[in-house]
Amino acid sequence: MNSILLEPFESKYLGSMKNRVVMSPMSRGLADKNHCCTIQEEEYFIERARNGVALLFAGGMMVHPTGDGYNNSLHMWNKEHSDSWKRTVEKVHTTGSKIFCQLWHCGRISHEDYTGGIQPVSSTSKPAEGINPQNNKPFGMPRSLKANEIEEIYNLFMNSAEKAIEAGFDGIMLHMGHGYLFDQFINSTINDRNDQFGGSIENQCHFPIEMVKRMVIQFGPKKVIIRISPSREMNGRLYEWPDLKRTLDYFIPQLDKAGLRMIDVSCAKSNYYNTSRKIVAYIRPQWKHIILGGASLSYDGAVKEINDGLLDMVTWGRYILADPYFVSKLKEERSNKNKTV
Repeated sequence: MNSILLEPFESKYLGSMKNRVVMSPMSRGLADKNHCCTIQEEEYFIERARNGVALLFAGGMMVHPTGDGYNNSLHMWNKEHSDSWKRTVEKVHTTGSKIFCQLWHCGRISHEDYTGGIQPVSSTSKPAEGINPQNNKPFGMPRSLKANEIEEIYNLFMNSAEKAIEAGFDGIMLHMGHGYLFDQFINSTINDRNDQFGGSIENQCHFPIEMVKRMVIQFGPKKVIIRISPSREMNGRLYEWPDLKRTLDYFIPQLDKAGLRMIDVSCAKSNYYNTSRKIVAYIRPQWKHIILGGASLSYDGAVKEINDGLLDMVTWGRYILADPYFVSKLKEERSNKNKTV
């Protein structure tokens, strides 16, 4: 009996894929002092590609030091960063897997400790609540970006995308979820602006949609994916976009018009069925293209989401982080189920 999850398939935008298993982007703090790829990073990705993961995301690449917010984070904004990834990407390709580079700007989820002493920027001047686990200090006091400064942010992302493609990555992921910079514009509980980037759903979505347009024009729809998290749990608390359905009803068709063809619906560390699934089910009628999601599914759960037409590929994070042989165990689980049929 074939498994729709584990058998090869042909994707219109991703090409020939050896299965539908995706390794979510995750930050592990293994960069060197110059924020470049290390041998530990290289071994991490190659081992998981060799053992069956079809699509890998190299997570948490900062587009500039002023957007950083993590200890020992990876960066992707100069030639040294790009060159440091070339061998890893090439070796991943020899396994038949594909690898995308996730581009990231933390916005207000940061502190001057990570931005070179520069005040973090955001859609707002209100700081994030709580203590930053990276340095055990309150999150830094952000500065609200001026409207004429948004162009600089676009340029930072475009530059980083160019560096990632030069390194050989199959494409780039724009991190628009988990409360980081783009999400700080979409979410009206954070965005308190009254200019063209705030005040209405259309204005709140202006910044991310324009970013997508520029990326797709420059690199094409086969090389661009975005990660969003309209519903997620963090530290036991549910976070959702206000006016959730109205925001999705505007945002998703606009992404389609912008030429985007791939979306990763993330739920961070939370349960898929309590968070992301309702988003996936809601947007699927509006979005006929590729949807990635999952994060915490069983083999049976993953197969059902694909067979029901909700997900095209299934993401796993912590499970693959902890076990490079995760795909082999999925195959073993499938084999055992077939024996009982």
